[in-house]
Amino acid sequence: MSYPADVRYTSDHEWIRVSGDTGQIGITDYAQQQLGDVVYVELPDVGRTFEQGEQFGSIESVKAVSDLYCPVSGEVVGVNAALTETPESVNQRPYDTWIITVKLSNADELAALHDAAAYAAMIDEG
Repeated sequence: MSYPADVRYTSDHEWIRVSGDTGQIGITDYAQQQLGDVVYVELPDVGRTFEQGEQFGSIESVKAVSDLYCPVSGEVVGVNAALTETPESVNQRPYDTWIITVKLSNADELAALHDAAAYAAMIDEG
């Protein structure tokens, strides 16, 4: 499993890659492996705002449906509409396939997220 150092991780297995005041959000390699083949991703509307830890959508696989949680508070400024046609790209390239982009409303919340080493340790502890 891979844990890129350029993203921050949640305990719920989402990642966020921040650039300036926006962040792209996706699910981790661990999450996609646990889910199995992804068949559907529920996307929120652009313009919606979410608080840190709030559910913003769901992801469905052949095994289960899992909720997706926002790693930080912010406004959705982009959704990856390609996922409606090719949801399996989450399995193929979990750290290149973002689900939503948010404009951060409180960058200080990033400090509560795991770095790669802490996330890897959490996974290893099982």
